[in-house]
Amino acid sequence: MNQYIYGVDIGGTSVKMGLFDEKGDMVEKWEIVTRKEDQGSQILPDIAASIADKNNEKGIGASDILGIGMGVPGPITEDGRVLKCANLGWGIFSVAEEMARLTGVAKVRVGNDANVAALGEQWRGGGRGFLNIVMVTLGTGVGGGIILNGKILTGTNGAAGEIGHIKVNPQETRVCGCGGKGCLEQYSSATGITRRTLELLERGGKPSYFDRFRREEISGKEIFDAYLAKDETGRQVVGEFAAYLGMGLANVAAVIDPDAFVIGGGVSKNGPVVIDVIREEYEKNVMFALKGKEFRLAELGNDAGMYGAVRMILS
Repeated sequence: MNQYIYGVDIGGTSVKMGLFDEKGDMVEKWEIVTRKEDQGSQILPDIAASIADKNNEKGIGASDILGIGMGVPGPITEDGRVLKCANLGWGIFSVAEEMARLTGVAKVRVGNDANVAALGEQWRGGGRGFLNIVMVTLGTGVGGGIILNGKILTGTNGAAGEIGHIKVNPQETRVCGCGGKGCLEQYSSATGITRRTLELLERGGKPSYFDRFRREEISGKEIFDAYLAKDETGRQVVGEFAAYLGMGLANVAAVIDPDAFVIGGGVSKNGPVVIDVIREEYEKNVMFALKGKEFRLAELGNDAGMYGAVRMILS
């Protein structure tokens, strides 16, 4: 008799859902809308209803389900309690217990979405072959997840791996979204490098690779293309991006000593050049015993969270 696992990745706009077999291979994936009204009270019932529909479609009985794994965009304790998730409107409650009640599935495992995605990459993506990795997600902000001995490092309050809020510039006066100043994500996120590029372009004075674009068209791709074209502004912005990130990851390595760093998120889609510039700055900043770490690009994209959710059930 076939057995199945559901992998669920809850986002602020949509919930990515996957049906996997007992080996962890994806059978099918789909999405539903994240209904955040009324403090997100319909999110878990909607997920449960979607699972019930899929069970009916595939002829899957309750005894055929090994478990449900879930990634949630907020701090999650090891026993599956969310400690407040502003993006979804949730307060403090046990997601694992509520999901078990709604579905009748006894084994439900819940983790922070970035940590769960890191687990997915360690298992089936860019971190394959390593037991200890740090995943860095370079998107609107800088996210992170830490996997030690094949397990998520959660921390007391579910906030381990918040790499984006390592302080890398004590002279910064602008405030980060976390309320602090000088955080890594202010310089090495897609938002940060775009902001910095526009600042430099506003000073004007010299022809630039960016002159061919409207200001609102400039994103990480254009910035890295400018860097490769040896544009002065592009090289300065990418240089600062890498310098801060290399410093931050050297600090992480001094505490975690991972086998590898896996780089994901929108900025990583610029390819091997991203790895090259980060690795160079990392090597400049890190102590001798921590040099030579592997740097890999993430491979699973938006599916990483679903794979990591399934891995929580199988591990």
